Amino acid sequence: MKRLQWPSRMPVDPYILLLLGTVGLAALFPARDTAADVASGASTAAIAFLFFLYGARLSSREALDGLRHWRLHTTVLVCTFVIFPLLGLAARGFVPVFLTQPLYQGLLFLTLVPSTIQSSIAFTSIARGNVPAAICAGSFSSLVGIVVTPLLAAALLGSSGGGFSADSLVEIVLQLLVPFTAGQVLRRWIGGFVTRHKKVLGLVDRGSILLVVYTAFSEGMVQGIWHQVSAVRLGGLLVVEALLLAVMLTLTWYGGKALRFDREDRIALQFAGSKKSLASGLPMASVLFGAHASLAVLPLMLFHQMQLMVCAVIAKRRARDPLEASRGDTTQRESAAV
Repeated sequence: MKRLQWPSRMPVDPYILLLLGTVGLAALFPARDTAADVASGASTAAIAFLFFLYGARLSSREALDGLRHWRLHTTVLVCTFVIFPLLGLAARGFVPVFLTQPLYQGLLFLTLVPSTIQSSIAFTSIARGNVPAAICAGSFSSLVGIVVTPLLAAALLGSSGGGFSADSLVEIVLQLLVPFTAGQVLRRWIGGFVTRHKKVLGLVDRGSILLVVYTAFSEGMVQGIWHQVSAVRLGGLLVVEALLLAVMLTLTWYGGKALRFDREDRIALQFAGSKKSLASGLPMASVLFGAHASLAVLPLMLFHQMQLMVCAVIAKRRARDPLEASRGDTTQRESAAV
């Protein structure tokens, strides 16, 4: 498989700049009254279409092939949907010293969303890890997250999650699961078209997410919830998120060693098991939190940028480590001999 390329210097993800620009636009020109209704309807349609495309892209054959490496994929899922949420619950101890209750709810929500696909693959490729495993692990996580994330939110956030209720589960099914299933069913006929036009449809993906962000932050501005966040609280949030990321990067790397994964698999585990998906999390937050989604997604947006910057450095260091690489190759040869 051809190695994916990543910018040699990546101080800030360009898409994060677009997201921040969208937040600024919502702060200056929030959608109100009729415009808010139009934006909300467009956002709902965009979310449904986004998950329809996710379903149309996911190759069933690729997913089935990945089941052969079930130990690695199970470990990634445990990191994503068990260890991350447990750390999120433990972070409750940072309230109110570092975090306000709304920011903590956003932080807890971030620990519930699926792993990323694109960046996990890119960093795994740069570090000379198991790229096919990273592809399958990210795909499995996204698929499982459509069902597991809302259930975890119901269990851990409950009614304190800004209006989460049984109706939210129905909305999740209608806006996320039904379109995703439809995409899977129609993949047989439209999969080729989606693959051929993936760049154009990728722009549609990102445009849909920008619309979701604008709608969520517009609602937050109209309701005045930004008065609840100060620069000190944002700094506290960054400290907590840095600690969370450091713990997960350490656990996935040394945990992979304890589980006797070879170097390539440990790399895939570290990058797939320590990440959270902005693309999946933003639409889910919009459905789950409604008018409170702006504060709910703020921790996720900050964590997304932080994980990109940190993992870019780690991936390059792994790629420049010939001693570690040779050990991984030796382990692979010994395993093959057995």
